[in-house]
Amino acid sequence: MRTTTNFLFLQSAFTLIMIKRTVFLLLLTIPAYLVAGQDAPRPTQTVQLLVPQLDSTPNIDGSLSEWKDLAFTDGIWDIYRLRHTFWYDDGRRNRLTDHGNEPHPEDDLQARYYVAWDAEHLYFGAEVKDNANDVDAPGQEPRAWYLRDSICFFVEAPRDEAPEYFGQGDNAFCFVADASRPDYAAWWRHGTAEERYVEEPIPSDAVSYAFQFNPWGTGEADFVLEARVRMAPTLGASDPRWTPPHVGDVYGLEIVHCDPDGGPYGGHFMIYGTGDDDATWGRMVLTGAQAPIERRAE
Repeated sequence: MRTTTNFLFLQSAFTLIMIKRTVFLLLLTIPAYLVAGQDAPRPTQTVQLLVPQLDSTPNIDGSLSEWKDLAFTDGIWDIYRLRHTFWYDDGRRNRLTDHGNEPHPEDDLQARYYVAWDAEHLYFGAEVKDNANDVDAPGQEPRAWYLRDSICFFVEAPRDEAPEYFGQGDNAFCFVADASRPDYAAWWRHGTAEERYVEEPIPSDAVSYAFQFNPWGTGEADFVLEARVRMAPTLGASDPRWTPPHVGDVYGLEIVHCDPDGGPYGGHFMIYGTGDDDATWGRMVLTGAQAPIERRAE
Protein backbone atom coordinates (compact mmCIF):
# COMPACT_ATOMS: atom_id res chain seq x y z
CA MET A 1 0.00 0.00 0.00
CA ARG A 2 2.84 2.39 0.94
CA THR A 3 4.57 1.57 -2.35
CA THR A 4 1.43 2.50 -4.29
CA THR A 5 1.04 5.75 -2.35
CA ASN A 6 4.66 6.68 -2.96
CA PHE A 7 4.28 5.94 -6.67
CA LEU A 8 1.16 8.10 -6.93
CA PHE A 9 2.91 10.91 -5.05
CA LEU A 10 5.92 10.78 -7.36
CA GLN A 11 3.66 10.66 -10.43
CA SER A 12 1.72 13.73 -9.23
CA ALA A 13 4.93 15.60 -8.48
CA PHE A 14 6.33 14.80 -11.92
CA THR A 15 3.09 15.97 -13.56
CA LEU A 16 3.18 19.22 -11.60
CA ILE A 17 6.80 19.82 -12.61
CA MET A 18 5.97 19.26 -16.29
CA ILE A 19 2.98 21.67 -16.06
CA LYS A 20 5.15 24.35 -14.48
CA ARG A 21 7.83 23.81 -17.14
CA THR A 22 5.27 24.15 -19.93
CA VAL A 23 3.83 27.33 -18.44
CA PHE A 24 7.34 28.75 -18.03
CA LEU A 25 8.21 28.06 -21.68
CA LEU A 26 4.95 29.64 -22.84
CA LEU A 27 5.68 32.74 -20.78
CA LEU A 28 9.07 33.01 -22.47
CA THR A 29 7.41 33.27 -25.88
CA ILE A 30 5.06 36.09 -24.91
CA PRO A 31 7.66 38.89 -24.71
CA ALA A 32 9.15 37.81 -28.03
CA TYR A 33 5.74 38.00 -29.68
CA LEU A 34 5.03 41.40 -28.18
CA VAL A 35 8.40 42.73 -29.33
CA ALA A 36 8.02 41.35 -32.85
CA GLY A 37 4.43 42.48 -33.26
CA GLN A 38 2.05 41.36 -35.94
CA ASP A 39 3.61 43.75 -38.48
CA ALA A 40 7.13 42.34 -38.16
CA PRO A 41 8.59 40.54 -41.22
CA ARG A 42 7.10 37.08 -41.53
CA PRO A 43 9.09 34.78 -43.84
CA THR A 44 5.99 32.76 -44.69
CA GLN A 45 4.11 35.83 -45.99
CA THR A 46 4.74 36.84 -49.60
CA VAL A 47 3.25 39.02 -52.31
CA GLN A 48 2.16 37.99 -55.81
CA LEU A 49 3.53 39.99 -58.75
CA LEU A 50 2.12 39.55 -62.25
CA VAL A 51 4.98 40.13 -64.70
CA PRO A 52 3.98 40.45 -68.39
CA GLN A 53 5.64 39.10 -71.50
CA LEU A 54 6.97 41.50 -74.14
CA ASP A 55 5.90 40.81 -77.73
CA SER A 56 8.80 42.78 -79.25
CA THR A 57 12.43 43.26 -78.24
CA PRO A 58 13.29 46.78 -77.08
CA ASN A 59 16.60 48.54 -77.64
CA ILE A 60 18.69 48.76 -74.49
CA ASP A 61 19.71 52.42 -74.57
CA GLY A 62 18.76 53.85 -71.18
CA SER A 63 15.25 54.80 -72.23
CA LEU A 64 12.29 52.74 -71.07
CA SER A 65 9.81 54.36 -73.44
CA GLU A 66 9.50 51.27 -75.65
CA TRP A 67 8.32 48.94 -72.90
CA LYS A 68 7.62 50.68 -69.57
CA ASP A 69 3.88 50.76 -70.26
CA LEU A 70 3.94 47.04 -71.07
CA ALA A 71 5.89 45.91 -67.99
CA PHE A 72 5.09 45.20 -64.37
CA THR A 73 5.36 48.24 -62.12
CA ASP A 74 3.41 49.13 -59.00
CA GLY A 75 4.17 52.78 -58.42
CA ILE A 76 6.78 54.88 -56.70
CA TRP A 77 8.65 53.44 -53.74
CA ASP A 78 10.09 55.60 -51.00
CA ILE A 79 10.74 55.11 -47.30
CA TYR A 80 7.23 56.31 -46.42
CA ARG A 81 5.64 53.58 -48.49
CA LEU A 82 8.07 50.95 -47.27
CA ARG A 83 7.31 51.60 -43.62
CA HIS A 84 3.74 50.32 -44.17
CA THR A 85 4.73 46.99 -45.74
CA PHE A 86 4.69 43.75 -43.77
CA TRP A 87 8.38 43.18 -44.49
CA TYR A 88 9.49 46.56 -43.08
CA ASP A 89 11.93 46.02 -40.21
CA ASP A 90 11.68 49.32 -38.28
CA GLY A 91 14.57 50.87 -40.18
CA ARG A 92 17.23 48.27 -39.50
CA ARG A 93 17.79 47.44 -43.19
CA ASN A 94 14.94 49.24 -44.93
CA ARG A 95 16.36 52.63 -44.14
CA LEU A 96 17.96 55.84 -45.32
CA THR A 97 21.21 56.37 -43.44
CA ASP A 98 22.00 59.85 -42.10
CA HIS A 99 25.56 60.90 -42.91
CA GLY A 100 24.88 64.57 -42.30
CA ASN A 101 23.38 67.29 -44.51
CA GLU A 102 20.85 64.85 -45.94
CA PRO A 103 17.64 66.18 -47.52
CA HIS A 104 14.13 65.32 -46.39
CA PRO A 105 13.48 61.57 -46.89
CA GLU A 106 11.34 61.91 -50.02
CA ASP A 107 14.18 63.87 -51.68
CA ASP A 108 16.84 61.39 -50.56
CA LEU A 109 15.68 58.41 -52.62
CA GLN A 110 12.60 57.33 -54.52
CA ALA A 111 12.21 55.01 -57.49
CA ARG A 112 9.82 53.20 -59.76
CA TYR A 113 10.87 49.69 -60.87
CA TYR A 114 9.92 47.73 -64.01
CA VAL A 115 10.15 44.01 -64.79
CA ALA A 116 9.18 42.02 -67.91
CA TRP A 117 10.23 38.91 -69.83
CA ASP A 118 10.27 37.25 -73.23
CA ALA A 119 11.22 33.81 -74.51
CA GLU A 120 14.93 34.36 -73.79
CA HIS A 121 15.34 37.34 -71.46
CA LEU A 122 14.41 39.05 -68.26
CA TYR A 123 14.07 42.84 -68.49
CA PHE A 124 14.76 45.17 -65.58
CA GLY A 125 14.23 48.90 -65.42
CA ALA A 126 14.20 51.70 -62.88
CA GLU A 127 13.52 55.43 -62.81
CA VAL A 128 15.37 56.87 -59.83
CA LYS A 129 15.50 60.23 -58.08
CA ASP A 130 18.52 60.42 -55.78
CA ASN A 131 20.27 63.25 -53.98
CA ALA A 132 23.83 61.94 -54.49
CA ASN A 133 25.63 59.47 -56.72
CA ASP A 134 28.04 57.43 -54.57
CA VAL A 135 29.84 54.57 -56.30
CA ASP A 136 33.12 54.79 -54.36
CA ALA A 137 33.93 51.99 -51.95
CA PRO A 138 37.66 52.39 -51.17
CA GLY A 139 39.42 49.13 -50.41
CA GLN A 140 36.34 47.04 -51.09
CA GLU A 141 36.16 44.11 -53.47
CA PRO A 142 34.27 44.39 -56.77
CA ARG A 143 31.53 42.16 -55.36
CA ALA A 144 30.60 44.85 -52.82
CA TRP A 145 27.77 46.28 -54.91
CA TYR A 146 25.85 46.85 -51.66
CA LEU A 147 28.39 49.57 -50.68
CA ARG A 148 27.69 51.52 -53.88
CA ASP A 149 24.64 53.13 -55.43
CA SER A 150 23.11 50.10 -57.10
CA ILE A 151 19.91 48.23 -57.83
CA CYS A 152 19.85 44.46 -57.49
CA PHE A 153 17.06 42.18 -58.71
CA PHE A 154 16.95 38.91 -56.74
CA VAL A 155 15.40 36.09 -58.77
CA GLU A 156 14.73 32.46 -57.87
CA ALA A 157 13.85 30.35 -60.90
CA PRO A 158 11.88 28.23 -60.55
CA ARG A 159 10.51 29.31 -57.18
CA ASP A 160 10.18 26.63 -54.53
CA GLU A 161 9.02 26.63 -50.93
CA ALA A 162 12.34 25.70 -49.32
CA PRO A 163 14.09 28.58 -47.50
CA GLU A 164 17.55 28.93 -49.07
CA TYR A 165 20.26 31.58 -48.93
CA PHE A 166 21.70 31.91 -52.41
CA GLY A 167 21.70 28.22 -53.00
CA GLN A 168 20.60 26.40 -56.13
CA GLY A 169 18.26 28.53 -58.22
CA ASP A 170 18.94 31.83 -56.43
CA ASN A 171 20.29 34.75 -58.47
CA ALA A 172 20.94 38.44 -57.94
CA PHE A 173 21.50 40.67 -60.96
CA CYS A 174 23.09 43.85 -59.63
CA PHE A 175 23.72 47.07 -61.54
CA VAL A 176 26.01 49.73 -60.06
CA ALA A 177 25.02 53.26 -61.11
CA ASP A 178 28.53 54.15 -62.30
CA ALA A 179 28.83 56.09 -65.55
CA SER A 180 32.35 54.67 -66.10
CA ARG A 181 30.91 51.11 -66.35
CA PRO A 182 33.61 49.17 -64.46
CA ASP A 183 33.77 45.39 -64.85
CA TYR A 184 31.75 44.93 -61.67
CA ALA A 185 28.93 47.29 -62.71
CA ALA A 186 26.85 44.31 -63.87
CA TRP A 187 27.30 41.71 -61.13
CA TRP A 188 25.88 38.24 -60.60
CA ARG A 189 25.55 36.64 -57.18
CA HIS A 190 24.09 33.14 -57.40
CA GLY A 191 24.07 29.60 -56.15
CA THR A 192 24.54 26.29 -57.92
CA ALA A 193 23.77 22.67 -57.11
CA GLU A 194 27.12 22.51 -55.29
CA GLU A 195 27.88 26.06 -54.08
CA ARG A 196 26.34 29.05 -52.36
CA TYR A 197 27.11 32.75 -52.79
CA VAL A 198 29.06 32.48 -56.03
CA GLU A 199 30.21 36.01 -56.97
CA GLU A 200 31.16 37.01 -60.51
CA PRO A 201 30.34 39.55 -63.23
CA ILE A 202 27.30 38.72 -65.31
CA PRO A 203 28.76 37.01 -68.43
CA SER A 204 29.21 39.69 -71.09
CA ASP A 205 27.26 37.68 -73.66
CA ALA A 206 24.35 37.34 -71.22
CA VAL A 207 23.72 40.99 -70.35
CA SER A 208 23.03 44.30 -72.00
CA TYR A 209 22.45 47.37 -69.86
CA ALA A 210 22.52 51.16 -69.99
CA PHE A 211 22.20 54.11 -67.62
CA GLN A 212 20.91 57.56 -68.44
CA PHE A 213 21.91 60.16 -65.85
CA ASN A 214 19.98 63.35 -65.11
CA PRO A 215 17.24 62.24 -67.51
CA TRP A 216 14.75 64.92 -66.42
CA GLY A 217 17.23 67.77 -66.01
CA THR A 218 16.46 68.02 -62.29
CA GLY A 219 19.47 66.37 -60.64
CA GLU A 220 22.86 64.97 -61.60
CA ALA A 221 22.33 61.88 -59.41
CA ASP A 222 18.96 60.98 -60.93
CA PHE A 223 19.09 58.09 -63.39
CA VAL A 224 17.25 55.58 -65.49
CA LEU A 225 18.44 51.96 -65.59
CA GLU A 226 17.56 49.62 -68.44
CA ALA A 227 18.86 46.04 -68.51
CA ARG A 228 18.29 42.77 -70.35
CA VAL A 229 19.61 39.43 -69.02
CA ARG A 230 19.62 36.16 -70.95
CA MET A 231 18.03 33.45 -68.85
CA ALA A 232 19.62 30.28 -70.21
CA PRO A 233 23.27 31.07 -69.29
CA THR A 234 22.30 32.54 -65.91
CA LEU A 235 19.15 30.98 -64.46
CA GLY A 236 19.92 27.75 -66.29
CA ALA A 237 23.45 27.65 -64.87
CA SER A 238 22.19 28.23 -61.34
CA ASP A 239 19.52 25.53 -61.37
CA PRO A 240 19.40 22.52 -63.71
CA ARG A 241 15.63 22.37 -63.07
CA TRP A 242 15.14 25.64 -64.93
CA THR A 243 13.38 25.36 -68.29
CA PRO A 244 12.61 28.05 -70.88
CA PRO A 245 9.84 30.31 -69.58
CA HIS A 246 6.13 29.88 -70.20
CA VAL A 247 3.06 31.79 -69.12
CA GLY A 248 2.12 30.58 -65.66
CA ASP A 249 5.65 29.84 -64.46
CA VAL A 250 6.41 31.17 -60.99
CA TYR A 251 9.74 32.74 -60.09
CA GLY A 252 10.80 34.51 -56.90
CA LEU A 253 11.52 38.27 -56.96
CA GLU A 254 12.99 40.77 -54.52
CA ILE A 255 14.48 44.19 -55.31
CA VAL A 256 17.33 45.67 -53.24
CA HIS A 257 18.24 49.30 -53.83
CA CYS A 258 21.43 50.55 -52.14
CA ASP A 259 22.11 54.20 -51.32
CA PRO A 260 25.31 54.80 -49.29
CA ASP A 261 25.44 58.62 -49.69
CA GLY A 262 29.10 58.97 -48.76
CA GLY A 263 29.23 56.58 -45.83
CA PRO A 264 30.89 53.19 -45.42
CA TYR A 265 27.49 51.52 -45.42
CA GLY A 266 24.39 53.06 -46.81
CA GLY A 267 20.69 52.52 -46.77
CA HIS A 268 18.71 49.79 -48.41
CA PHE A 269 15.27 49.63 -49.86
CA MET A 270 14.29 45.96 -49.69
CA ILE A 271 11.13 45.45 -51.68
CA TYR A 272 8.98 42.28 -51.84
CA GLY A 273 11.17 40.42 -49.32
CA THR A 274 13.26 40.56 -46.17
CA GLY A 275 16.76 39.70 -47.43
CA ASP A 276 18.68 36.68 -48.64
CA ASP A 277 16.08 34.12 -47.55
CA ASP A 278 14.39 33.27 -50.84
CA ALA A 279 11.28 31.97 -49.06
CA THR A 280 10.39 35.62 -48.32
CA TRP A 281 10.68 36.80 -51.94
CA GLY A 282 7.55 37.70 -53.85
CA ARG A 283 5.85 35.24 -56.19
CA MET A 284 6.65 36.49 -59.68
CA VAL A 285 4.02 34.95 -61.96
CA LEU A 286 4.85 35.11 -65.68
CA THR A 287 1.80 36.32 -67.59
CA GLY A 288 0.99 37.04 -71.20
CA ALA A 289 1.38 40.46 -72.75
CA GLN A 290 -0.62 43.35 -71.32
CA ALA A 291 -1.95 46.44 -73.07
CA PRO A 292 -1.01 49.92 -71.89
CA ILE A 293 -3.45 51.75 -69.66
CA GLU A 294 -5.79 53.86 -71.78
CA ARG A 295 -7.39 57.11 -70.77
CA ARG A 296 -11.17 56.91 -70.78
CA ALA A 297 -13.30 59.32 -72.75
CA GLU A 298 -15.63 61.48 -70.69
